[in-house]
Amino acid sequence: MKKRVLAIMSHPDDIEILCAGTLALLHQKGWEVHMATMTSGDCGTKTLSKKEISAIRLQEAKNAAAILNASYECLGFEDIFITYDKPSIIKIVGHIRKVNPQLVITMSPSCYMLDHELTSMLVQTGCFGGGLVNVETPGIAPIDHIPAMYYADAIEGKDRFGKRIECNTFVDISSVIDIKSEMLASHESQGEWLRQHHGMDEYILSMKRHAEDRGRDVGVTYAEGFRQHLGHAFPQDNILQAELTDLTYIR
Repeated sequence: MKKRVLAIMSHPDDIEILCAGTLALLHQKGWEVHMATMTSGDCGTKTLSKKEISAIRLQEAKNAAAILNASYECLGFEDIFITYDKPSIIKIVGHIRKVNPQLVITMSPSCYMLDHELTSMLVQTGCFGGGLVNVETPGIAPIDHIPAMYYADAIEGKDRFGKRIECNTFVDISSVIDIKSEMLASHESQGEWLRQHHGMDEYILSMKRHAEDRGRDVGVTYAEGFRQHLGHAFPQDNILQAELTDLTYIR
């Protein structure tokens, strides 16, 4: 069976900031890459309407995914209105069933905004619920396994209280940092938005600085950090370590 990885995160550019290097390495190993965001990033602007910014950001996300020959899908939620409820869970279960991945990467369960945290919760439930036959997703059959699931780093590597997140799986992305940068650069609209709203400049440079910080944790130039979900019934083997071997560090 073709190996498939699915990254589900909240907004366009979250994937590129947090795990695009690891996706690039898996792609080089022959994995099929699928990317999805909960929203179209419809609030990521100070000047455009929801319709206008959504069209721009969806195209930027597609452009970034194309660099890895990956699929991209927006799951139809709205910025700051992601909700943990039955319709939302069914939507995520359906998407996981459609892709049928062995590996899922999602947001940190503790981060600076609830869109990120609720995405994390929804994807956890979606992975567990993918094989439950009584959770109905019309036209999409249940899968026969629980995917291995990893939480990507939190933004800036810190939780909602500002405390540094301690990752336990690190991937050396030094060889693909240019690919990660190219993917992030596809999100042109967000450079200006982050300067206006977050007070952040140097969009790509700030990403590289954080990757350097995580790299220092394991003695490499650039790294991405993860925590594997190891709760009851979820796969216990570290699939990132198995697939990326000498590029993976466990702490």
